[in-house]
Amino acid sequence: MKYYIIAGERSGDLHGSNLIKGIRKHDSDAQIRAWGGDMMQEAGAEVIKHYQDLAFMGFFEVIKNLPTILGFLSFCKKDIKTFQPDVIILIDYSGFNMRVAKFAKTNGFKNFYYISPKVWAWNQSRALNIKKYVDKMFVIFPFEKDFFKQYDCEVEYVGNPLFDAIADFTPNPNFRKDARLGQKPIIALLPGSRKQEVETMLPLMMSQVYEFPDYQFVIGTVSNLPKELYARWQSIFPVKLVKDDAYNLLSVADAALVTSGTATLETALFNVPQVVCYRGGWAAYQVYKRVIRVPFVSLVNLIAGREVVKELLQYNLTKDNITEELTKITVNEYTRQNQLDGYLEIKKLLGEKGASERAGKLMVEEIRKYKGEDN
Repeated sequence: MKYYIIAGERSGDLHGSNLIKGIRKHDSDAQIRAWGGDMMQEAGAEVIKHYQDLAFMGFFEVIKNLPTILGFLSFCKKDIKTFQPDVIILIDYSGFNMRVAKFAKTNGFKNFYYISPKVWAWNQSRALNIKKYVDKMFVIFPFEKDFFKQYDCEVEYVGNPLFDAIADFTPNPNFRKDARLGQKPIIALLPGSRKQEVETMLPLMMSQVYEFPDYQFVIGTVSNLPKELYARWQSIFPVKLVKDDAYNLLSVADAALVTSGTATLETALFNVPQVVCYRGGWAAYQVYKRVIRVPFVSLVNLIAGREVVKELLQYNLTKDNITEELTKITVNEYTRQNQLDGYLEIKKLLGEKGASERAGKLMVEEIRKYKGEDN
C-alpha cells in the first residue's frame, strides 16, 4: 500500500522513522513518500522535502514567510494527487498539516493523525476540525484519548513513542572521553532545535556557567542549525558542545536546563532533574496568555497533572530564578529526589514501549479494512 507521511520538525522525523519501521513490519511492500528528515529516509521513506526547510516559528516569522509556506502547501497538494496514497499520515506540525488534512479530505483521501495537535492546550474548538477532516487519531498521551472522545473523534491511544526511541538507544560507554568532557559533573543545556529558540534561550542558560563552578556546562547542538550559533559562546564561556547526541549527553548529565518541548519528556525519561525554560516574543506571549487552556507548558507536568519540574516562563525566566531552581536540583537532595520520584509516576502513566509498532500495525489494519482486504 502507499503511504504519504508529513513531519515538519526534528522530533517528528524521529517518531516518523520509528512509525515507518512499524508500518513495514506489517506491510513489507509499503511505498512511503514523506516530508521529514534523515531518520525517516534511513527508515525507508522517499523524503521529498526536509523538515529544516519548514522550521518557521512565531507569529511574525510565519507572516514574513507566508509566500514560501503557501508555495510548500501548493507543492504538497500536487504531490499528493500525483502519488495517490492509500492514506496520508500527519505527524504533529498542526498549522501546515491541518491545511493538508482539509485538502485531502475534500479530495477523497484518507487521513490519519499521529501525535496530535495540542488542541487541548488552547482553542479547543479546533478539535471540531479534526473531527471533520481526520479519519482517525493515534494519540500518545493518556489524557488525549478522553479529550478527543468528547468531540466524537475516532481515537486510539498507542502509548508514547519516546519509549521506543530511548529503548533502541545504547549509551556509548566512552562518551565522556570521545566528547572530551572529563569527569566533572555535567549540567546539560538543551536550548531547542529552532534558530529563534536557540538565540533567545542560550544567553539565559549561559548566565549560569560561573554560578556553578563545580559543574561543567555542555550544550546539546543540532546540525540543522549553523554551528556559529553555538560556537561563539565558547569564546566567552568555558562550555563544551555535543552535536546531534542529546541522548548520550543526557545519559551522563546530572541536571539540565531545557527549552520547553519534547526534550522535557526525554530528559525525564533519562532521569535527569531539570528546569524548564521558555521565553517567546512579546506579541506571541500576549496571545498565549489569553488563549492557553492548560496549567502547564511542559509535557512532564501535563502528563503528571501537577508540578513535577519547575517551569520558568517569559518574565519569570531570569538569571536569579534560574540559579535558584538549578540549585534546588543539584545541591538540595530533597528537591532533587522529589523530581525523580515524579518521573517514576510519569513512566507508569505512559505505559510500556512499543507505541510505534502498535501505531503502525493499527494503521495497516485500518487501511486494509478500508480497502476491503484481509488482514
